[in-house]
Amino acid sequence: MFTIDDDTLIKLSYVNISSYRAKTVKSLRGEVKIPTKIAKDTGILPNHISKVLKELKEAEIVECINPEVRKGRLYRLTENGEEIAKSLHSD
Repeated sequence: MFTIDDDTLIKLSYVNISSYRAKTVKSLRGEVKIPTKIAKDTGILPNHISKVLKELKEAEIVECINPEVRKGRLYRLTENGEEIAKSLHSD
């Protein structure tokens, strides 16, 4: 078993307390996606995905790789986000 630092554990807990955040992180694991694709994959409404992505971005769990565009923004997990995704229990 690998060890997780305290900051990552705190962020893991933050993700786990929201099913929307957990589903979003799982959906992004190892991939780059637009919000519409995340919504489709997770069954979460697109307007909720926008809010969840904003929260995860503020927590430095996801990052937008093309923030200058209005439509078709691409999101991926940060290095810390990938660690969190690995730690999430599969449903």
